[in-house]
Amino acid sequence: MSQPDEDRRQIIDHATRALSTARMAWRRAQPSRQQPAIFPSRTTLTQSVEYLSHALFPGRIGGFAGDAAGEDRFVAERLDAAFALLDEAIRAEFAYWQDVSAIDFAPERPAEILRLFAGTLSRVRALIDTDVAAIFRGDPAARSVDEILICYPGAVAILHHRLAHELDSLGVPIVARIVSEIANERTGIDIHPGATIGPGFFIDHGTGVVIGETAVIGARVRLYQHVTLGARTPHRSQPRSASGPFAQRVARHPIVGDDVVIYAGATILGRVTIGDRAVIGGNVWLLQDVAANSVIMQPEAVVAG
Repeated sequence: MSQPDEDRRQIIDHATRALSTARMAWRRAQPSRQQPAIFPSRTTLTQSVEYLSHALFPGRIGGFAGDAAGEDRFVAERLDAAFALLDEAIRAEFAYWQDVSAIDFAPERPAEILRLFAGTLSRVRALIDTDVAAIFRGDPAARSVDEILICYPGAVAILHHRLAHELDSLGVPIVARIVSEIANERTGIDIHPGATIGPGFFIDHGTGVVIGETAVIGARVRLYQHVTLGARTPHRSQPRSASGPFAQRVARHPIVGDDVVIYAGATILGRVTIGDRAVIGGNVWLLQDVAANSVIMQPEAVVAG
């Protein structure tokens, strides 16, 4: 072995031992386990969501170009592939919770979740159709609804969210969170799967949008880039441990009514209510309720000199 190779081997050996020490220190600090728990695979879920997207939109996203009978076969094949991967991820999540919090699950529960999730897909498709229609109506730059499905980051994010929200509601929050983070990585739009979002949702441009876990958004709401629907940080954080998939959620994010428009850079924090048809101007910092039909703006800029 040459001297550079020997030097590299020593560096790798040192780093390996140091990483082992760090891992063991973390595991000793965890109250319930010493070995790493199984965890749902991001790669597996990325592929599953791709197949689900093909099943939801076989022509535009899936690339199918045959007749109606062939289209149904294509959808069935994509669903079969998606559900096989999703079943693997759900079982991994249950194994994780059993390891870290000693929660027991019935053996048939993953199959039941898949059955219930399959029953939501027609509703998910219908909701996404309303979202795409809202984007097309609201953006003069859009030339067709097909362009929106393929090109618009807001459409990509809301498709992932509609799927993730159903999974979250069915009791697999880690699987759901990974699905939402796949969209975040692709689009820069961060929507927690617990957020409840009505039909006709339009995120314009989208980069930097953050929507928290307990946010509730009404129908036909439009957000611009860098909008935050967040929670206020508590003065004192308490130590926490893994809480399991059925932990109660504390309502701490905004409620946004129907037909609300929130412009770029606005930050709305806490369990405040934004009334129907309100307009929130750009870069507004908001910690209180807003009445229906209100317009909230920053003071006008002053030209100096």
